[in-house]
Amino acid sequence: MITYEKLLVGGAWTTPASSGVLEVHSPHDQSLVGVVPHASPADVDHAVAAARAAFDHGPWPRLTPEERGRVIARFNDLHAARADELAALITSENGSASWFTGMLQHALRDQIANFLGAAAEFDWETELPGQNGGRTVTRRAPVGVVAAVIPWNAPHQSALVKLVPALLAGCTVILKTSPETAVDGQRLAEILAEAGFPEGVVSVLPADREVSEYLIAHPGVDKIAFTGSTAAGRRIAALAGEQLKRVSLELGGKSASIVLADADPAQVAAGLKFLSLGNNGEACIAHTRILAPRTRYNEVVDAIADMMRGLVVGDPAQPDTWIGPMVKQAQQQRIQSYIESGITEGARVVLGGPGAPDTPGLEKGFYVRPTLFADVDNAMRIAQEEIFGPVLTIIPFDTEDQAVAIANDSPYGLSGGVWTADSEHGLAVARRIRTGTFHVNGAPRDMRAPFGGFKASGIGREYGPVGLGAYTEYQSIGV
Repeated sequence: MITYEKLLVGGAWTTPASSGVLEVHSPHDQSLVGVVPHASPADVDHAVAAARAAFDHGPWPRLTPEERGRVIARFNDLHAARADELAALITSENGSASWFTGMLQHALRDQIANFLGAAAEFDWETELPGQNGGRTVTRRAPVGVVAAVIPWNAPHQSALVKLVPALLAGCTVILKTSPETAVDGQRLAEILAEAGFPEGVVSVLPADREVSEYLIAHPGVDKIAFTGSTAAGRRIAALAGEQLKRVSLELGGKSASIVLADADPAQVAAGLKFLSLGNNGEACIAHTRILAPRTRYNEVVDAIADMMRGLVVGDPAQPDTWIGPMVKQAQQQRIQSYIESGITEGARVVLGGPGAPDTPGLEKGFYVRPTLFADVDNAMRIAQEEIFGPVLTIIPFDTEDQAVAIANDSPYGLSGGVWTADSEHGLAVARRIRTGTFHVNGAPRDMRAPFGGFKASGIGREYGPVGLGAYTEYQSIGV
């Protein structure tokens, strides 16, 4: 059991303003993982004041990008050295299978390195000849004090895709971590403190939604960077709009994977094991609507069902486990309610269904049965609403045009894919889908490319030079 008694505020370990604590329990067996302070509004005030002073008067925004990059590179080395430890801790907190947390934590070294590369090539300052003599200097100035608010499902990835570009741009940052994964947030704070940022530049505050809202509405904050639910994103956008704050929102998804008639169902199923059911299905990018042609519908259903039957559900710390427990009881109950809804609306349960697995040793955990629905109509709740768990729907279509229409018939637009023997044709299909990220035959996403959503899946983009630019403002100076 891990205990923290202080908060990282402005780079210094500080006694919290209140005595409240957050207890983090394992969703597998309810054991106590750790106890950390619960940041209060007074702690937010302290962190914002430190960040404001550091931005307005401190050295960090006035260093060169290369100087800031050296500190980030040092942080990257320190963080990467603890990847296995951090992965195991996150698994114990949120129930993500160890194969997933290990893979993701080790990938973060490259994620940060890509931002460092983008910063090295970024147009921080350019010059244009003046139209009437003289010249115009255009510079990218840091946006200011950033409030970064992250979820529990991939905590360090979500944190660093905000922290790193914001810091490289010269911003100061207050990171608000999720109660469900507050302990690994404090581990991240340790590494940030060791990296050697100047006073006031970085704070890490574990807290609940009420304190998050206080931070978001704080007049000392210039920009909000948020990953989480669409409902929460709408609230944040409203608060930001009242104060004309800059905002980046990476929100929910209900992504469609289109299986064309020339695709290999076995290849589709193997790819969807990762794209649909990675991280317990608790992923905004999960491909949870599978669109299959009627001419091969049963083949596709059978292939995906066979894949899902082979998934090991159990202790997330075990190397052969693919699906661990849901992060908390409320999430388990939410998923169960969607499974019941699918049955009520007339979808056919191919495997899984209501109730928890009957595997010995899982009785204390927040487990659900991975569930596959067939004969789904796209108007059903299970096809329109984000479930955030291991529940897949298979929807039939007759023509490619109909498949494209079904894929686009969603309030979301975050990810998606197409499966076909002709990758160039797959690219043509991709161009017809209103979604921010798309995969042809399961091709991996490039961490240098912009990532974000259309429609209710968010505002703005992360990763690469576009993600770095999101933490800057343009300033034009006539000389």
